[in-house]
Amino acid sequence: MQQSKILLESDTNELEIVEFRIDEVDRQGNICPCHYGVNVAKVREIIRLPQMSRVVNAKPGVEGMIKLRDKVITIINLATVLNKSVGDLVADRVVVLEFNNLMVGVLVHSVSRIYRISWKNVEAPASAVHSDEVTGLVKMDDRIILVLDFEKIVAELCSESALKPLNEVMMHRGESNPDRAQKTILVADDSVFIRKTLCSSLRSAGYTVIEAENGAEAWKIIQDTIQKASTEGNQFRDHIRMLITDVEMPQMDGLHLTSLVRKEDSLNDLPVAIFSSLASEDNKRKWIGLGANCILTKPDLPKLVDVVDELTM
Repeated sequence: MQQSKILLESDTNELEIVEFRIDEVDRQGNICPCHYGVNVAKVREIIRLPQMSRVVNAKPGVEGMIKLRDKVITIINLATVLNKSVGDLVADRVVVLEFNNLMVGVLVHSVSRIYRISWKNVEAPASAVHSDEVTGLVKMDDRIILVLDFEKIVAELCSESALKPLNEVMMHRGESNPDRAQKTILVADDSVFIRKTLCSSLRSAGYTVIEAENGAEAWKIIQDTIQKASTEGNQFRDHIRMLITDVEMPQMDGLHLTSLVRKEDSLNDLPVAIFSSLASEDNKRKWIGLGANCILTKPDLPKLVDVVDELTM
């Protein structure tokens, strides 16, 4: 996993994904292989399914709990979450994920290998492809790998854990302030689940918000705004006052986006906040070194408006 750590410390615009399969069985009983992926940075380890305890009155998709060394972790059945017909297929591999200070295991049929790819080769999913659970797709020579939105999947199933649904942690949105309406915040996040929450919180507080589905779209908005400001003879901050960006995004990740912003002279005073479930203390230091003004994680969401108020004064 060391290589993945390096990628999170730089602006290479690359990621490593672990490919795994959750297969389906068609009406004739034939196995249809289905390929999925997750950022290596979220993967703690991959194990065979040990003895598992069932959970009483669990939500569909929560298979049970296991003890992994000294921790008890929830096991999620991705086949159930993705509404797959699996017949007699047995999922006996567990991909143990760790993000947002939470550890969870997901049941899969098999794990293939790790691929290092450019975010430019990760496309936004078509609307017909599990759009709520998928944030991107990778076209390989003989198959397509779907990158899953585990923040959304886990938040909806583990509401009693540290990773609660976002609308439950937005305890403070701030009083709506007319002065904020004069300030536009650009929010870049490929997860509809997270982006809507961030944007609705800011809009409820009075801010004007522009949404971008990935870093490439955000950078295009920024470039167009630079040109507009130059044509009108005013400042960039008159149009966009702050950027909030995710790290993991198709086409261009948030680290590369932050690096491009910091290399542009006209954007020297543009505050940049990185919002990511991968924000370990080590990564926070590295991302600040890339030019981010602050790093936001899920526990910071109740004070999002306060942070934006301070950085846009």
